[in-house]
Amino acid sequence: MPIALIKILEGRGIEKKRRLIESVSRAMAESLDMPIDGVRVLVDEVPPDCWGRGGKTVADRVVEGSATLPKG
Repeated sequence: MPIALIKILEGRGIEKKRRLIESVSRAMAESLDMPIDGVRVLVDEVPPDCWGRGGKTVADRVVEGSATLPKG
């Protein structure tokens, strides 16, 4: 049973996460020539103050204007 672990910034709506899970599941099932029911996908949403890039949190980058948060 393959498992995909996906980390994303929190803030996306349920429909985007459903589409992500569906498309990743389909791609893995097709790539591994197996039933889609055997694929597991875990989406871990990380708050912007716990995600860093270039030595700064995403939350700090949003405040300074060099980053934006995901939308719906």
